[in-house]
Amino acid sequence: MANVTDAAFRRMIAKYGKPDVMYTEFVSADGLLRADAEGKAKLLRDLTFTEAERPIVAQFFTSDLTAMENAARIAAELGFDGIDINMGCPDRSIEKQGAGAKLMLNPERAQELIAAAKRGAPNLPVSVKTRIGYNKDILEEWLPALLAAEPAAIVIHARTRKEMSKVPAHWERIARAVEIRNEMKSKTLIVGNGDCSGSEDARVKAEETGADGVMLGRAFFGSPWLFKKEEGAGRSGFSPLQVITGTLQKATSPRRPSPAVQLRIAVEHAKLFEESLGDIKSFSVMKKHFKAYVEGFKGAKELRAQLMETENVAEVEKIIENFLQMTAEK
Repeated sequence: MANVTDAAFRRMIAKYGKPDVMYTEFVSADGLLRADAEGKAKLLRDLTFTEAERPIVAQFFTSDLTAMENAARIAAELGFDGIDINMGCPDRSIEKQGAGAKLMLNPERAQELIAAAKRGAPNLPVSVKTRIGYNKDILEEWLPALLAAEPAAIVIHARTRKEMSKVPAHWERIARAVEIRNEMKSKTLIVGNGDCSGSEDARVKAEETGADGVMLGRAFFGSPWLFKKEEGAGRSGFSPLQVITGTLQKATSPRRPSPAVQLRIAVEHAKLFEESLGDIKSFSVMKKHFKAYVEGFKGAKELRAQLMETENVAEVEKIIENFLQMTAEK
């Protein structure tokens, strides 16, 4: 997610509750090809990652075949474990480029983009993130077109572009997507997305639909510990295909930590953001995270209001330490 799953937040997730695979923010493939040196340098910062984040997939948006091939080549050179093409983003500025959700209206170009990514990174799995349709559900036509291009995986947000997130996700359509994949005897993995609250919910949805995996997005807001595993739980190895989705976690979703722990993690996140991205991104990006971290306890509303006025991590740390001291004294 743009301005959410940046390098700082991914490192927090890797530390406190790593899922089977992580995706970068989506990055403009056109920018990587055509921006000036300064612009390209900033985009490449969005593609930095640590070994702790592996397996990690680089996500790009574009409708330009040359740009897609170039971006895939760069991702391979940077050492990514997979490449994902965004074909579901409803942002109008991206749609004006013929990219994101607009590609659902242009299946031929979608197929060509998958082929271009494969040319750019022939040794990496290429996946697609999309929806069940643009103005209406066109899964029966759209999915076969994507499957014909043989991506390693297709992540399907179970809503149309028109529906945005205003209605409950149609998980029965994920089940239908699995059926279509099986009817076509395709080896492509089908991954469901939408309204999933954690690892336990993901496991249930996967079992009910037959999906090979489940992607979570908004559920991670303020909850980098979402996939924290039980003591002694190990991780298995992964194949080139599994790198896109992995296997579902066997641990149940962990309980939310105490308010004091939540707030100290929020401060840690803010410090990491300022240290790693403060020179290229506004500190205001952190405020959406504060809204998520600071909830569910007495005084949270007032504390959130104070944090919304901060401009740097020093101010955040001071406000939170004062809050913790006051609540400890009561």
